Amino acid sequence: MSNEPTPVLRTGRRVSEPALVVLVLGGGKDVSRARSRPWHLAGLRMWPFTWMLRRAGRTRGISVQQLQYRFRGWNAPRRSPVEDARWALNRIHDEYPDVHVVVVGHSMGGRTAAALIDDPCVVGVVALAPWWPEGVEADGFGAHQALLVVHGTADKWTDPRTSRHATERAKARAASARYLSVPGGHFMLRNPRVWSRATRDFVLGIAADARADCMGRQS
Repeated sequence: MSNEPTPVLRTGRRVSEPALVVLVLGGGKDVSRARSRPWHLAGLRMWPFTWMLRRAGRTRGISVQQLQYRFRGWNAPRRSPVEDARWALNRIHDEYPDVHVVVVGHSMGGRTAAALIDDPCVVGVVALAPWWPEGVEADGFGAHQALLVVHGTADKWTDPRTSRHATERAKARAASARYLSVPGGHFMLRNPRVWSRATRDFVLGIAADARADCMGRQS
C-alpha cells in the first residue's frame, strides 16, 4: 500500500446547480515534504473565509470548497500545491461542468491561485497577502478574468510592493485588477473584517454576473 498522501477537498453542503464555485487555498512553506494536517494554521486561517462565503452564498447558488494540500511546501520545480489545486479543479469540473470558478488563496495559496488562471473556467482570483517572489505571477490574467489583491502594509513575510506592481501589470494587460492596501501584517489578524468583506464582495459580484449571464443565455 502506498504511503503517498492525497489531497482532501472539503466541499460542504452540496449545491445542485451552482452559479459559481469558490476554491479556497491556504498558505504553506517554500520547501517542505511534511504532510499537511487539518490542524495546521495555514489551513485553519482560511476556514473563517470558507464559512463566511458559505453563509453569504447560501441563497445565491455558490458552492465553497476548501483544499487541504498533500504537503506543506511549494517544492519547486514540482510546485506541489499547484498539482493539488489542479486535481481539485478537475473534481469540480467533473461535478459541475462549465461552471465558473473563483480561487481565493492566502500567501502560498495566492501563488497557487495565480498558477491556475490558464484554466478557462477560472474567472477570478482573490490573492490575500500573496507570495509572488518573481513579480510576474499575475501576468497571465486575461480580459475575461478578475483579480483582487489584498495586502497588509506591514507584511514582513511577503512583499506588498511586489503585489501592487504585479496587480498594475495585470491591469495594464486588460485584466480587471484591483489592489487593496490594508493596515497590518501577513496573517490578517488586524482589520479582519476588511479582508473578509473585500473577499465577500468580490465573490458575490462575480456570482451576480454569472447568474445574469446564465439568465441571458436562457432567455
